[in-house]
Amino acid sequence: MTYERNENVVIKMSRKETDLMEIGVLGTTEDLARADLYGLLAALFQAPPDMALLDKICNSVKSDASFPQNSDTPLEKAWLTVVDAAKDHSANSWRDEFETHFSGVGRPHIFLNGSFYIAGHLNEKPLVEIRRALHELGLESAATTSETEDHIASLCEVMRYLIVGEDVEISNLTNQRIFFNDHIRNWYDDLCDAIENNPQMFSYHSVANLTREFLSIEGQGFDML
Repeated sequence: MTYERNENVVIKMSRKETDLMEIGVLGTTEDLARADLYGLLAALFQAPPDMALLDKICNSVKSDASFPQNSDTPLEKAWLTVVDAAKDHSANSWRDEFETHFSGVGRPHIFLNGSFYIAGHLNEKPLVEIRRALHELGLESAATTSETEDHIASLCEVMRYLIVGEDVEISNLTNQRIFFNDHIRNWYDDLCDAIENNPQMFSYHSVANLTREFLSIEGQGFDML
């Protein structure tokens, strides 16, 4: 998944890069940890994790005291459910679940696009508004990107860019707050509900739980600005 600036700055989330994230291990600052988590969510919703990424997730608890085995905070507990899912389900199982429910032939069981939850249909006004916002930020998706800009993976990748991008006129807390409130906050709970209420899904229940807890914290943080 790629977003490009007019100045030829390229922001890219690749599987190889995602493998280096090791949530709770990488970031020495809160912002870097936030960006890492947005990046991981983008990767998990863009495609099912391979074995290398699952191994990184499993090993994160062993190597970092910030996610202890007996954590009490909702976000830490949510992360541990993802770790357990990574341990209990093979890469093939994750792939089957992803392809069956998110990208099946015809209408998927669960849509990952904001337009569906906000407007009831794909390619509606919410997508137009996101494209307008990206244009104002000087961002555009690469031609190789298959998902529309209202896909949850695309939106998480934009948030990641707004946190770690080098251009402070674009990547700053004000733009993070505006983009989050305008294009993510009003529908992520509905997506998480759809995943968690599907009794045929297992691995991605943990991802939905982590998504809900993390984005709830994001919203609370932006409200304090």
